[in-house]
Parts: sequence; structure tokens; C-alpha cells
Amino acid sequence: MVFRIVLFILAAALTAAHFLRAENHAMVALSVATPLLFLYRKPASLVLLQLAAYAATSNWLIVALLLVQLRQQIGRPWTVAAIILGAVALLTLLAGLLLNARGMRERYS
Repeated sequence: MVFRIVLFILAAALTAAHFLRAENHAMVALSVATPLLFLYRKPASLVLLQLAAYAATSNWLIVALLLVQLRQQIGRPWTVAAIILGAVALLTLLAGLLLNARGMRERYS
């Protein structure tokens, strides 16, 4: 259970760092505050945490696609960036999927 929570916090921190680089301070605050929902042990909070992870995953995939397109247009290498962003998207997706485990649902019932 601790692994699942730590993985989600790591994904949220990476998402916050992404928004900080984009200077979107409202999303930074939301990304940092989202893991606080673990303290509220209700099923709705677990659903919100999963939705946040899935939304962050889609954000990472969109950013990866846009970055690859941009780098291809200007003739710069793009494979390493795609691999890194794909790995972060996969980590974030895994963090959301692991929150659907039976142990987590029992804890948040």
C-alpha cells in the first residue's frame, strides 16, 4: 500500500515540475495538493486520485506528441525525449491503475 501511495506522489511531483517549467502556478498547486486526498479516506477521494493520474497521463502523452512533432520539424533528435516522456506517462498511468487494487478500495470504503 505504501508503494502505491509513494508512486502516486512521485507522479504528482513530476507533473508539478512540468507545470512549474511552463509557469502554470495554479496547476503546480493542484498537482502538489492532490496527494493530500490520501488523508481523506472515502471512495470519492480514491476516484479523484485515479482521475488525476489518468488526466496527468494524457497530458504527458500530448506533450510527448507535440515535442516530437516540434523536434522533427526543426530537424533535431527526438527519440530520447519521446522515450523519457513515454516512461513518465507509463509511470503515471501505473500509479493510477495501482490505486484500483483491492487493498486500496478496502481502505477507502
